[in-house]
Amino acid sequence: MTALGIFSSANLNGGQKLAMKYFAVSLALFGAQILFGLLAGLQFLMPDFLFGVVDFSVNRTLHVNALVIWLLYGFMGGVYFILEDEAKHPIVGLGLGNLIFWVLTSAVVIVILVYLLVQVGPGEMSSIWLINEGREYIEAPRWADIGITISMLVFFFNVFATFSKGRYTGIGGVLVLDLLALAGLYVFGMFYTPNISMDQFWWWWVIHLWVEATWEVLVGCIMAYMLIDTMGVRRKIVETWLYIEVALMFGSGILGLGHHYFWIGTPEYWFTIGGFFSALEPIPLVAMVVHAIFDAGVHKMKNKNHPALGWTIAQAAGNFFGAGVFGFMHTLPQINLYTHGTQWTASHGHLAFFGAYSTAVIGFFYLAAQKARGNVWMSGNLPGNGWKWKWAMALLWIGMIGMTMALLIAGYEQSQIERAIEGSTWMGYFAAQEHPWFIQAMVWRQLSGYGFLLGYILLVWDLLTIGKGETRPAQVVETGTH
Repeated sequence: MTALGIFSSANLNGGQKLAMKYFAVSLALFGAQILFGLLAGLQFLMPDFLFGVVDFSVNRTLHVNALVIWLLYGFMGGVYFILEDEAKHPIVGLGLGNLIFWVLTSAVVIVILVYLLVQVGPGEMSSIWLINEGREYIEAPRWADIGITISMLVFFFNVFATFSKGRYTGIGGVLVLDLLALAGLYVFGMFYTPNISMDQFWWWWVIHLWVEATWEVLVGCIMAYMLIDTMGVRRKIVETWLYIEVALMFGSGILGLGHHYFWIGTPEYWFTIGGFFSALEPIPLVAMVVHAIFDAGVHKMKNKNHPALGWTIAQAAGNFFGAGVFGFMHTLPQINLYTHGTQWTASHGHLAFFGAYSTAVIGFFYLAAQKARGNVWMSGNLPGNGWKWKWAMALLWIGMIGMTMALLIAGYEQSQIERAIEGSTWMGYFAAQEHPWFIQAMVWRQLSGYGFLLGYILLVWDLLTIGKGETRPAQVVETGTH
């Protein structure tokens, strides 16, 4: 080990060194997501802005795809970060894992460049394989799809083989099963059917079950480790809630997929199934954090990493309100009839992804920063009272809530004028887009986005500097029974 307060790879094991690479790319793609989102927001207000250079459709595609990839990189980094410590065994196939990181990252860069350089053209089999599949949210060309699937299989192999040779834990068991689903479910977005309803049916398996279901369990695994590591929470508490989460995922998460089937030509029974089960998914993660916080009262909430714990608590709140409350608010079919396809959906999406996933990854960034600087002090009494991480969190949350509320107002206006009054006609669509309430909401969304950008800049600054020169070792926390 090197001296405290000095950033060095000598402080990390093999898996954690690989994790830091994933975290670095994840943080950069987070910035790219914000940039392309701000550009797309400006084009809402000024449709001619960058027309013919970087069109709105391209900015939107890059904004959404950067979101998916930076979170995926963050999750993969989180798993590699905890793997050796959780399994008590060096990662099996670490060299292959490092190779796949460079292959996957090269592919991401190539796909981004292709999106920017080839924005229009005929839709042919060659373009499906090499340029863009044309499927919303999963636009990656077919070669990239295959590459992602192979990368997930190598990721699964690293985790499965390491736990097979090392210590088995509840976290490890859930993780292995979830990663198998992570690799398998992505395949459903790689084939087409001539029936549009059937095609949409399988498309949602990737959009919902891959992103919303398997990711939810993945977040639960890395958060369970974080609670044990930062607060000494008893393992049986977090693993119990993990098992409940898996049970709810099979019992409600899969059926909750039905709220996407309301208007695509599927049978009417999905109205009842989708409407009822949609809101249950976030419950176990929220309960895990709340239970852990109460359990931590036995040692007066001592923890070894204030920023990581702060973002973990923010994840519980954000997941509950963003994915749970906001999701349930517009997935009841009686309400969704008026809200689907409006900015109401975008409002829910922004708060849900940030609250449920981004917060967890940011928390792990801080855990990694602490370890990379020799496991230094990151509890209370940080230099300057830790103002940077607090203000970064405040600006990011204020910006996100501002965007969420602005999009909600725009969506409410659309649901009234475009749907309720005009009856979903083209005239109603344009009347809603030109209404002063819609335009004002888009302005506030853009201003909130600038505040979010400031929070991101402060976050990066803090991650690069926190713990620098610190000479105190990390707070000793009484560890629960393993």
